[in-house]
Amino acid sequence: MSRLDVDIKYLKGVGPKRADMLNKQLGIRTFHDLLYHFPTRYVDRSVIHTIAEIRGMSEIPTIQIKGHFVTLNIQGEGARRRLTGLFSDGTGTIEVVWFKRVKALRDSFLTNTTYILFGKPTFFNGRLNLVHPEVDKESATGAIKGLHGIYPLTETLRNNGFSSKTLFTLAQGVLAAVPNIGETLSSDIIARNRLMSLNDALNAIHNPQSPEELQRARFRLKFEELFYLQLKIQQYTRRRNSTTKGFVFPRIGHFFNTFYSQCLPFQLTGAQKRVIREIRADMATGKQMNRLLQGDVGSGKTLVALLCALIAIDNGYQACIMAPTEILASQHFGTFSELLAPIGVNVKLLTGSTRKKERDAIHEQLTNGALHILIGTHAVIEDNVEFKNLGFVVIDEQHRFGVAQRAKMWKKSEIPPHVLVMTATPIPRTLAMTVYGDLSVSVIDELPPGRKPVVTQLRYDTNRYEVDCAIGRELRQGRQVYIVFPLITENEKLDLQSLEEGYERVCNTFPHYRVAYVHGRMKPAVKDYQMGLFVNHEADILVATTVIEVGVNVPNATTMVIENAERFGLSQLHQLRGRVGRGGDQSYCILMTKHQIARDTRRRLELMTSTTDGFEIAEADLQMRGPGDIEGTMQSGVALNLHIASLASDGQITQIARENVDAVLDNDPDLSRPEHHILVSQLSELFDQSVDWSNIS
Repeated sequence: MSRLDVDIKYLKGVGPKRADMLNKQLGIRTFHDLLYHFPTRYVDRSVIHTIAEIRGMSEIPTIQIKGHFVTLNIQGEGARRRLTGLFSDGTGTIEVVWFKRVKALRDSFLTNTTYILFGKPTFFNGRLNLVHPEVDKESATGAIKGLHGIYPLTETLRNNGFSSKTLFTLAQGVLAAVPNIGETLSSDIIARNRLMSLNDALNAIHNPQSPEELQRARFRLKFEELFYLQLKIQQYTRRRNSTTKGFVFPRIGHFFNTFYSQCLPFQLTGAQKRVIREIRADMATGKQMNRLLQGDVGSGKTLVALLCALIAIDNGYQACIMAPTEILASQHFGTFSELLAPIGVNVKLLTGSTRKKERDAIHEQLTNGALHILIGTHAVIEDNVEFKNLGFVVIDEQHRFGVAQRAKMWKKSEIPPHVLVMTATPIPRTLAMTVYGDLSVSVIDELPPGRKPVVTQLRYDTNRYEVDCAIGRELRQGRQVYIVFPLITENEKLDLQSLEEGYERVCNTFPHYRVAYVHGRMKPAVKDYQMGLFVNHEADILVATTVIEVGVNVPNATTMVIENAERFGLSQLHQLRGRVGRGGDQSYCILMTKHQIARDTRRRLELMTSTTDGFEIAEADLQMRGPGDIEGTMQSGVALNLHIASLASDGQITQIARENVDAVLDNDPDLSRPEHHILVSQLSELFDQSVDWSNIS
């Protein structure tokens, strides 16, 4: 057992009770876990401010001051009990307050003794104060001079006496107990990239002696995380590309040519043609295609998928299109059926709502080959759905499906079918490089001719009358309107507009127009009926939750109002906005919010008004919100267990790590050279080997 695998309870200053708390609150079980619980930011503890100086600051940062307590008193009773001190440094005084561990702290502090206080001052009732600062005697501050790390903590840990200083002290205890930490990268990689040793990097990340040393330590640790993530994904990719056979589709035949020459609804864009050529080339190689198709809302991904399905049919194979919701599946079915009816392609829809008689007929046609294209939801991956010769699969809005769900498609054919996964949520390059590192990527970066950019406006509750007038103008011209709410029923805690309240208001405001409504809790039949009213223009306004985020295509809808827009992420707002602007008329997206919103929130919403470029929005969303929980989209099933690297901000390091991985695998594909044994060992430590995801897209 490695010395870093020792249980944290055996570290001086921890013990069983504290160890249990660290485990439950932060997942820290071993010495290794503690060392890899890194500070998230650093402050310079080399500067001592004066209280008089603080009073003159317009924006007060985290500071430290040196002086003594003039008074220390316990005040209040019960939940209002607090320790209040008056602290002086000779230039002024500041009030210091603690609400937790009141008696223990009062017993530990002395008046007329020099202390150094560290924290963030605030003003309360016009008076400057420090709440729960770190306190050290002047004689005991040697370990925390200079750059000082601020560690992530939970409220429970703070309430039980843990602070950043506590974690710093414990980390120093581990580094003293394990003075020479073994290397985790091969010597050639360390030399090529001029990296710090792991031992030096871990010492420096917890106790940096200079900003330059901290920068080098961060680079080393970020590089290592991203290197092993890329190495695992590229191993999968190369293994699959070398071993997984695929169907060969060598010909373009009757169905494709007839549709292209006689039934194409509009001229393809140059981007659509380029993507079809890329897909066609993949499907002719004899290797299984795994390609990600990115395209902004309305860019024509569905038509590309249809044409590629016709290539499969021309070569004697069946195609399947899987969508995450019945609404989207039904939308695709309607589009495919209408466009393909003139050339005799048999298309069916299979969802959880499909009746048994129709389901039995679909199963029979699938197994005898009479059914060319099956479109459906999760129902298509059920064990009893069998194909005669499935050769091409499209997974739409694929981030809605888990890896294991997608894997079930492989059991439908002895030779894995070609796979095209599509998303209308643009994925930043650094994220795609990691999350979709084992797929080829195609991008439709051009909208069909005649589409006008959607005009996006930020409006406040005080502008409600003007917004209603704008909606009325569109309705009087025979156009339709979406109004989107974040909640179905009222929630007093969140104080958000609810769909039920909103539906009533919309009906009262526009009494001469029919209003439909949809939300995710409706039974499918009711939802389809309400949606059908809007699609067929039997309703003029659709009040909805985000169930309309994907798959609703109503070219006559020219206005979307999004209530409580501050509650949505940028990418989700962009998806919703994509429901309008699908026809030739000028369209509008109105983002409604309260006037009093946070500065960062206002910045996000103003970005939406300044661009309709989905990739620009996705990059900004990643920077502002981080990659989030994207493990379900990892093509290889590899978890993004990143302690220090960020896919949002470390794109350059990600690229460097990828180049190093390619160099290693180009020269040593099996990692069999002695110098690379350490890489094999680390991969085994880092990633669960219990499931082989190598054949899963």
